Amino acid sequence: MSLVITNLSKHYGEVAVFSRVSLTVASGEFVAIVGESGVGKSTLLNCMAGLDSWDAGSVLLDGVDLGRLSDDQKARLRREKTGFVFQAFHVLPHLDVAQNVALPLLLLGQHDDARVQAMLDAVGLTGLGPRLPQQLSGGQLQRVAIARALIHRPTLLLADEPTGNLDPTTAATVMDALIAQTREHHASLVLVTHSQAAAARADRVLKLAADGLVRID
Repeated sequence: MSLVITNLSKHYGEVAVFSRVSLTVASGEFVAIVGESGVGKSTLLNCMAGLDSWDAGSVLLDGVDLGRLSDDQKARLRREKTGFVFQAFHVLPHLDVAQNVALPLLLLGQHDDARVQAMLDAVGLTGLGPRLPQQLSGGQLQRVAIARALIHRPTLLLADEPTGNLDPTTAATVMDALIAQTREHHASLVLVTHSQAAAARADRVLKLAADGLVRID
């Protein structure tokens, strides 16, 4: 897997969100992106997933130019190659834990209860498959989100402030699960965070400013 971003720029009207962002993420690499609030970190992450558009530059995932794909083609590529972990969890409240984790497999036309159970065990949710989301703690919900993002074995995992709503101890546990599982499945990880503790665990730490990315570690 390789993610290659070249001279990416994004504007809202006349206002530049970010400009001339270039980044290459190698297979299995963990890159953390930090920066001030409002500088466009989440927007950049959404562009990496093809969830948002940009005005100039390119995003290539495994050699595929996302800017040249239709919305349906980008959705198909995300289902196959990308996992996304959000700060707000975004689990479906009417589905139990196992059903939430299994969703990416169902979208791919697959059904594998054994893989779902193995993933729940791997992130520390053994025995919680039948529970509904409202019966879980914040840390458990984030581990559900991690399991769901990795269940289809993506090559790229994108995480947007995954520990932002958690206390420090729970945040460290969630980061342990996130890093262990991305390495287990040989996925690359791009993490957007305000947490110095989370960023310190990355292979590289980059700061996003209006005029691009700068390495700071």
